[in-house]
Amino acid sequence: MRPEMFLADIERKPEALTALAASMGRENPWAAMAIDRDSHLIILGMGSSHYANGVAAARLRASGVNAVAELASSDLMPQVQSNTVVVAVSASGGSVETLDAVSRYQGRCPVVAMTNVAESAVTREASAVLMMEAGKEESGVSCRSFQHTLALFLGLEEHLGLGPNPSVLVNRAAEATSDLLERRSSWLPPLLEEAIGPDGTYLVAPGRRMSSAQQGALMLRETPRIPAVGCETGDWSHVDVYLTKTIDYRLVLFAGSRWERQLVTWVVDRGSRLISIGQDMSQASLTIRYAHDDDGDDVRLLAEVAVAELLAESVWRAGGS
Repeated sequence: MRPEMFLADIERKPEALTALAASMGRENPWAAMAIDRDSHLIILGMGSSHYANGVAAARLRASGVNAVAELASSDLMPQVQSNTVVVAVSASGGSVETLDAVSRYQGRCPVVAMTNVAESAVTREASAVLMMEAGKEESGVSCRSFQHTLALFLGLEEHLGLGPNPSVLVNRAAEATSDLLERRSSWLPPLLEEAIGPDGTYLVAPGRRMSSAQQGALMLRETPRIPAVGCETGDWSHVDVYLTKTIDYRLVLFAGSRWERQLVTWVVDRGSRLISIGQDMSQASLTIRYAHDDDGDDVRLLAEVAVAELLAESVWRAGGS
């Protein structure tokens, strides 16, 4: 990992995402894949890939598609059916757990490799390859590849007839990311003060965008190496609420869940700090808005994690290590 290159990787996100939107607008990358609405999809990955996969699979299931996301390291893999297709997601193309899982399905069903590295190990094991087109991430941190994975899964939804061509949404996400970058001098210093405390940072998102909380927490653990945890908004009241009474609790809320009211009540009543991302909230000590944050979940899904990435990079730079 090269954290000194992380900011440059983040700053390239709008350009890379705009190029991906143009590519997806010309042709759906899933068009050549043997996947239809009757397919049994097993989506494999680790870390950031698994976070994106989990949201993608849940969205597909909500639309009636038989899709599951599994950690590639699991010993409890779904059985192969006559209509099974495996989608193996690995930005580097070399995750040993993902390669091991693919080997267990190889020759038994089609395997689609989604990767950011051409001719990587996972591509040699696959029946078909889908490139992320995120460009080389010099820092070694999966930031653009994470964003592009989610965008490509929106393309799968279009391929299955479940949504429109996502190129317009992907373009708006590029504009939203650019807006956050251009205005970071106004919101990043207060976020650093509000979100980073002696007892870690806690990130919360709706289940339909759970990857934002998971990836955001990972960025803080991976880059500046500080404690951070991601949680789902509704589940927060069952698993994390207890911490508000005992520690200096700092909560970054990716807004939009119908379960926010009970969370906000607990946080405010116990004097914990609340930061709202993407929605005005009177109880928050800090609110961060950005372009197109009111356009719906898909733009938020692709763009909002940049807030946590820039926070992580800022903490690393402030610490100098």
